[in-house]
Amino acid sequence: MITSALLFFPLLAGIALFFVKGEQVKKLALSAALIEFFISLVAYFQFDKAIANAQFAMSTPWVKSLGINFSIGMDGISFLLVLLTTFLLPLIILSANRNTYKNPSSLYALMLLMQFGLIGVFTAQDAFVFYIFWEIALLPIYFIALLWGGAEKVRITFKFFIYTLAGSLLMLTALIYLYFQTPAPHTFDLQTLYTLHLSQGQQNWIFWPFFIAFAIKMPVFPFHSWLADTYTDAPMPGTMLLSGIMSKMGVYGAIRLLLPIAPLGVQNWGTTAIVLAVIGVLYTSLLAMYQKDYKRLVAYSSAAHVGLIAAGVFAMNHQGLSGAVIQMVAHGISAFGLFFVIDILFLRTGTRQINELGGLRLVAPNFATAALIILLSSIALPLTSGFIGEFLLLAGIYQYSGMLAAFGGLTTILGAVYMLRSYQSAFLGDHTTVSSNFSDLVKEEKLIIVPLILVIFFIGIYPKPLMEIAEPSVKQLISIIELSVK
Repeated sequence: MITSALLFFPLLAGIALFFVKGEQVKKLALSAALIEFFISLVAYFQFDKAIANAQFAMSTPWVKSLGINFSIGMDGISFLLVLLTTFLLPLIILSANRNTYKNPSSLYALMLLMQFGLIGVFTAQDAFVFYIFWEIALLPIYFIALLWGGAEKVRITFKFFIYTLAGSLLMLTALIYLYFQTPAPHTFDLQTLYTLHLSQGQQNWIFWPFFIAFAIKMPVFPFHSWLADTYTDAPMPGTMLLSGIMSKMGVYGAIRLLLPIAPLGVQNWGTTAIVLAVIGVLYTSLLAMYQKDYKRLVAYSSAAHVGLIAAGVFAMNHQGLSGAVIQMVAHGISAFGLFFVIDILFLRTGTRQINELGGLRLVAPNFATAALIILLSSIALPLTSGFIGEFLLLAGIYQYSGMLAAFGGLTTILGAVYMLRSYQSAFLGDHTTVSSNFSDLVKEEKLIIVPLILVIFFIGIYPKPLMEIAEPSVKQLISIIELSVK
């Protein structure tokens, strides 16, 4: 019942918002997002941390003749991503409320419909249902970027759509193949797909369409070329949704489908996947170092961090998978925070060019302090949310290959270089023309910044609650993999 409420409430609220006119839509959208977050908190207090299987499950026949059931539920891995989604959306809506957008009812409705698609992906227990929600989540962000994007929105959004559609078709091909490998009457049920006895050759074949589909969404080198333009050109709420939540869909898909269904394929091709992920980490980190547009810098930074998460997943060990799950949450929080900092800068100064800023700590000390905390979390400073996940990721990759861990670990060093250098340029030094009249945080911004910082420190100092939720499901996944590769 709780999973159904989490899934369908944003759908109903999103549809209703299309018919709301005027500024009232902002309050209604925020109220809907807060109600959704409250439902997730109810689920949190009822969630049994000792159970590895999906909880709050529901299954009903959908297309009976094809063996498709509308099955949803939440295990520890999916529940953490549901919590991330429901926590971030109210903050994203609050940040959007500070701006003026044409046709706001459609924008806020699409944001809630995207939440519907994302939660569907994270709760699906049937592979066909997973695919349907995978596509549903793409449509709202496509229209958000197309309708409210920048000057190059048509070209950039079309490129983004083609990339993701190509990946979706590859995934669908793999799912249809797996469907016909199940005993008659065939089914898309995930637990049944996990028990398939696929040969090594079949798993090698299955690996690539799944990997490419998920690598595009993360994205992983060389499937990343859509990211920087899309993140930069999209309106800020769209960028926050893309970086904070949607990029986790690819990682989650690899954990939910690729690893348990084709572990031999991952074993055979995992080194290739990790090498591509680490190349992407280094490449996007180096690109970030030379960006003058703050938003574009953070876009490349986001790609680097997600690349490291992907490497941890394909290391296919306990530390790597645990780190990936925790870091997905931590990265979502810090990525949103960084883009919110950039949004404040742009609204105050009208520019995102780093070299045009300076001396902000002198006129806005509270904002400068908050920005520094979020920035330090993104580069995994101990006692912040980014540390524990990144530590586990590097430990997992090191267990797989010390050399790959050494190169992957450069993301922390390079991240510190470009993040601290950008902070120095924007917040330290002397005033510039655009920053001389800069005002400090206002009440609406504190409502976003304060809970964000509290969560950053809470996860960094006491990550046990999150790790306890994920641990049984991670152990079960490792057991499935180990039984399959023996």
